[in-house]
Amino acid sequence: MKNQLLKIGFLFLLTITLGCQKSENQKSATAQATSEIDRTILPIHHPATEPITEMDARNVEKPDIFHVEAPEGAPNIVIVMIDDIGFGATSTFGGSIQTPTFDRLASNGLKFNQFHTTALCSPTRASLLSGRNHHNMNVGSVMEVATGFQGNQGIRPDNAKYVAETLRQNGYSTAAFGKWHETATWEVSVSGPFFRWPTNSGFDKFYGFIGGETNQWDPVIFDGVTKVHKKDDPDYHFTTDMTNEAIEWIKFQKAMTPDKPFMVYYAPGAVHAPHHAPKEWIEKYNGKFDAGWQKLREETFARQKEMGIIPQNTKLAPMPSDIKDWESLSANEKKLFALQIETFAGFMEHTDNEVGRMVDAIEEVGVLDNTLFIYIMGDNGSSAEGGLEGTFNELVHLNGIFDEETIESMLEHADDWGGPNSFPHMSAAWAVATDAPFKWTKQMAADFGGTRNAMVMHWPAGISAKGEIRSQFHHVNDVAPTILEATQLPAPKMINGVEQIPMDGVSMLYAAKDAAAEDRHKVQYFEMFGNRAIYHDGWLARVVHMVPWVGKPRNAFQDEVWELYNVEEDFSLTNNLAADNPAKVKEMQDLFEKEAIANNVYPLDDRLYERFNAAIAGRPDLMGDRKSLTLANGMDGILENTFLNVKNTSKTIVANVNLAGNDRGIILCQGGKFGGWALYMNNGKPGYTYNYFGLQRYTIEASKVIRNPNAEIKLEFTYDGGGTGKGGMAKLFVDGELVGEGRVEKTQPAVFSADETADVGKDDATQVADLVFQDVDDSEFTGFVKNVTITIPESD
Repeated sequence: MKNQLLKIGFLFLLTITLGCQKSENQKSATAQATSEIDRTILPIHHPATEPITEMDARNVEKPDIFHVEAPEGAPNIVIVMIDDIGFGATSTFGGSIQTPTFDRLASNGLKFNQFHTTALCSPTRASLLSGRNHHNMNVGSVMEVATGFQGNQGIRPDNAKYVAETLRQNGYSTAAFGKWHETATWEVSVSGPFFRWPTNSGFDKFYGFIGGETNQWDPVIFDGVTKVHKKDDPDYHFTTDMTNEAIEWIKFQKAMTPDKPFMVYYAPGAVHAPHHAPKEWIEKYNGKFDAGWQKLREETFARQKEMGIIPQNTKLAPMPSDIKDWESLSANEKKLFALQIETFAGFMEHTDNEVGRMVDAIEEVGVLDNTLFIYIMGDNGSSAEGGLEGTFNELVHLNGIFDEETIESMLEHADDWGGPNSFPHMSAAWAVATDAPFKWTKQMAADFGGTRNAMVMHWPAGISAKGEIRSQFHHVNDVAPTILEATQLPAPKMINGVEQIPMDGVSMLYAAKDAAAEDRHKVQYFEMFGNRAIYHDGWLARVVHMVPWVGKPRNAFQDEVWELYNVEEDFSLTNNLAADNPAKVKEMQDLFEKEAIANNVYPLDDRLYERFNAAIAGRPDLMGDRKSLTLANGMDGILENTFLNVKNTSKTIVANVNLAGNDRGIILCQGGKFGGWALYMNNGKPGYTYNYFGLQRYTIEASKVIRNPNAEIKLEFTYDGGGTGKGGMAKLFVDGELVGEGRVEKTQPAVFSADETADVGKDDATQVADLVFQDVDDSEFTGFVKNVTITIPESD
């Protein structure tokens, strides 16, 4: 790594020296040529040339070669999108989590205290990168629960291309690092199509994970569209890895093309669960939250007023009634809950430190002042998806199961919390506390706790104000128009032959340049899982339809009562004015209806766990109606949504293998150490393990070693039926002979893993049969899988 960076540094200096030799006449000619081109139609057409009639090249003056350059002086662009963190979490916006990089950029830039997101991951990112409302991007929710209805299908349209594509076709180098979560689930296999992967969405370079979350210690990483292994580093952490990749790319890009601006989209998995952080960062917060969540909210609220982050007349919204009073908790509850927030805080500060390393690298190559740096602290509010008690394995709650863990069982893992043997999420109470001064959390599109996020804009060369606050109402769909104004580029009318729909957002630069400027973002709807709201010119009307930790609607859609708030006078939405203003409520309801229809919001869909099943949700499924799948040795890295759905059903696995003798390793597996199943061999004996969330492991092994050089190994699992997540009987056969059987008492009903895969011949990330295999190398099959077929019954 050190030698590589030295080489890049030398090349950078050499290229700058050579670049300085470019004549002023050449620069002027290029500037004139690029200023005359039509940038509204992409790709930009080369100008017509006159035919040459002279035969001999020696008698003809060479014409200038046309190439596209960015407008003169166009800034570099860096967008940082942190995951799952609320308005009141960080020191920059009054919170208790130290974020010195966020502080640094804010002190030399601007803080926006009325910036909004969509309340969930994929929709916010689609809106951010496109400049459109999320339903217009066909991304009404996260990709894993897309439906069959327009607005929610998860298929991003060709007529709303990402702003990165505009920059790329206008002379920018572009790169994305970290989380993507913008590709339909049935498009993430080796078969593609790759149209909606990052490198076909405007980015020259992508290094990160394709889904919604990842294990920071053992991620599933793609470089472009190719799955790659994590680096061999005993101290490996994905946020550090992706930052190293970003820094190397920035330095290399500037070395090769110092005059060419870049765009970096830096989107770490942090601080989405699993909350994974190096122990030393977690330990920095030992004891810092022992006073509890109410005290944290009160202290944050006081600092926010003192710093001017919120108006002086703001009230601290009441906590939801489900949240227990800290003083009523037992000693064990306090101990567990404090550990949860310490881990979350350490994860965030560690991430901010990594952002700081990237900032330092940009400054080192001399371009920080002319880099428009937009640092968004959260794609939604802090997450309450850990439930009221939190969880050691958040996949338990993603499956809609809330009774498998206890305070005591989680405390047994206290030493592992945040480390490689954990997959944790904090209590919903901490989510509410770090969303201060608001009441609700992620998923709650009806409340600013779900949609208002801290944002800092830093661009010394383009914005003269320093250390100030901007309070104009803005939305994440305003980022793309801001980029276009800063780069002096028009919104394209057509890209790659497809006419583009207008952007829904507005540029924020007017507000950056004038604190007193009148708001230009006048209307904005919000909707997620039936939670919905409409903002118009200082007013907000809303319906709180469903709470994340409850998971079911409060009322039917037609029975709900709308609330009304004057946002200009009520920053935290504590004074419901609906009873005194029925006419205004009706006006706002009608406006929501208009916006909902115009933006493909309807029909509303409040199903949660059911939508993980493609057949129920109505979205395409790569497997379609298939009941069997045949694979062979070397076919691995199959993400869950592109594999046969064997949950809540019987299944049969038949593997034909060549054996070397006393064999060991995976034949076929799906998932990882926090949930999944594996058919394998151990010291010559076939075995099957069903790993139930890492909480219980059901293992059946053959009673004798296979002596033949070839064998047919079969696993039959007969599901009990009677609902989801039930158990069943597993039987192992070798060449038709029953060699072992046993019960699997429970199975996972909806999700096996976040981004772990199905693999033939090895377990490619964490180990499903983790009591048998230590790591990927240990799990490699010493024999050879000629073919393996997994089948579910026709009746299921």
